Amino acid sequence: MSFPWKIQMTSDIMRLNAAISRPLMALKPPEVLSVSEWADKHRRLSAESSAEVGKWRTSRTPYLKEPMDAFCDPKVDHIVVWAASQVGKSEMLNNMVGYAICVDPSSILFIQPTKTDAEDYSKFRIAPMIRDCKPLRERVAQAKSRDSGNTIRQKSYPGGIITFCGSGEAHDLCSKPIRYVFGDERDRWEKSAGNEGDPWGLAMARQKTFYNSKAVEVSTPTVKGASNIEKAFAEGTMEHWCSKCPHCGEYSEIVFEQIRFKHTETVVGSAKTYDVTDIFYICPKCGGISSENEIKAQEAKWIADNPEAYFKNRTRSFKLTSWVSPWEPWKESIVAYLKAIGDPESMQVVVNTRFGDLWEARGEIESEDTMLKRREDYGSNDDGSPIELPEGVLCLTCGVDTQDDRLEYEVVGYRHFGETWGIKKGIIMGRPDSDEVWNELDTVIDHIYRFKNGKGLIIARTFVDEGGHFTQEVRQKCNERLGKRVFPIKGANRDNIPYTAPPKQQKIVIGGRAIGHCWWYEIGVNSGKHIIMNNLKVETPGKRYCHFPCRDDYGSAYFKSLLSETEVYDSKTKKYTWKKIPGHERNEALDCRNYANAAERTLSPDYDALERRLKGTVSVTVPKQKPKPMKKKTNVNHFNDW
Repeated sequence: MSFPWKIQMTSDIMRLNAAISRPLMALKPPEVLSVSEWADKHRRLSAESSAEVGKWRTSRTPYLKEPMDAFCDPKVDHIVVWAASQVGKSEMLNNMVGYAICVDPSSILFIQPTKTDAEDYSKFRIAPMIRDCKPLRERVAQAKSRDSGNTIRQKSYPGGIITFCGSGEAHDLCSKPIRYVFGDERDRWEKSAGNEGDPWGLAMARQKTFYNSKAVEVSTPTVKGASNIEKAFAEGTMEHWCSKCPHCGEYSEIVFEQIRFKHTETVVGSAKTYDVTDIFYICPKCGGISSENEIKAQEAKWIADNPEAYFKNRTRSFKLTSWVSPWEPWKESIVAYLKAIGDPESMQVVVNTRFGDLWEARGEIESEDTMLKRREDYGSNDDGSPIELPEGVLCLTCGVDTQDDRLEYEVVGYRHFGETWGIKKGIIMGRPDSDEVWNELDTVIDHIYRFKNGKGLIIARTFVDEGGHFTQEVRQKCNERLGKRVFPIKGANRDNIPYTAPPKQQKIVIGGRAIGHCWWYEIGVNSGKHIIMNNLKVETPGKRYCHFPCRDDYGSAYFKSLLSETEVYDSKTKKYTWKKIPGHERNEALDCRNYANAAERTLSPDYDALERRLKGTVSVTVPKQKPKPMKKKTNVNHFNDW
């Protein structure tokens, strides 16, 4: 038995379903793209931020595909990219931001090291991208100063708003819920956002209400053990971009240690130039030799050291070096490396930005025994007496440390490229306010230090520390020796003090009465110590190498005093501080060398002219007359009257 009403109902439902399904079937399915696909379809590189203007091609930088597409992976909450410069990391971030705005919009917080960095990134990276990318241009209005929703630091769009801020701006880091957080140049961030604590922790706290949040942190590495990106990388999958060897088929990461090259060095004036040829990559697995073009043309893929982090920590981390960059020829990085040899500050830049590696702060300083073994025999004159000046020295300065019961001094020789020679180290016992002590110092300052050929140099400038209990007396004695280019100095260890700066005039007050003025220098002693300790690490004579004579005045006591302090990194303040090493209580030798180096720095000698003079027919002698005292407000830059 049938039920007509049921038949009629069934027929009505079928007609209703058909009516509903017809327009749905006519609609185009929603477009589902990954970040790399979205970028290939919509992104155009802007002239303001790219050397290759035009359509974005992920195939140009295939190593960026997986980091970008990890942004779409629902199983990944955290993406870390440890990268050298010139590998496209900024454009990678821009692609993620563009994708988030156009495909899966929500609130975005984009954090730079400083407020200025944030504004510059918004103006010169994000704004041009919005202008040149049609889907973004249709969603995000141009910045208007009167529209609080679309300014340089905030841009609104359907579904969200992007905010740009510096790492020290706590109010921007902890005020609103945020789904997407981007942290650029993490190793340059402030340690604390005001008094609120860790900036990255504050930003992460804003994502707690979102089950589908994404955090992306990117940085060029800095110092080992103090790098934010190093720590974040270790929490993730620790993936390396590895290239296939054309000889054995194994995959390996390209690192500087596996690159071989030949080079020639040319010295023009006081500058060195390098010509690099025959650059090859040596496979660490089979020893096969490949050219740069050959290895860059090979297949490459990401290989993870810690794949379990994908499941345990929901974090993928990637490391990139400039050796895989299409814009960074190997030759340029090698030349930069050669130029930086002997200069730790420049070498750190090369290691961080080009090699994409952490800079390892100098380890334990050399021991006294090691330095004693490095001493040299400067040679002897025909009469058997020791030579005072070895060949190569072009300029002399003297650094004097003042103690309550003595003066300690060192005479140091200099030439091109910061190469130095210890010439004489001594102690003058007596109170620094006594004429006898200063008369004995005069014998050091006035002495003509001679080469084996009989030519000689006098001390071009002497810096005397005025610290201690005899400040005014030191100023008075130095002012009396102005014609001998003797100046009082004050060592400063405050932050942001330059190693040397132009001199100033200071009062001389004796017995409570001002008796005149003297020219006076302030020295950034921390910078000077950093230079000394790094130079002592140079092992090959030449640029920045330190020579010492094999004599009693440069014995174990001297080196124990020279190596009395070490630079310690404070992870809380993110600063280096100098501390005495236990058992090395005296640091006068370090101070004397520091003051002598500062004196040379203020001279800015023309070493080419000095070398021509010494090699010519004109003898280098003491000036017959004392230089006239400088007038007040004169720009002081005295040099030796050769």
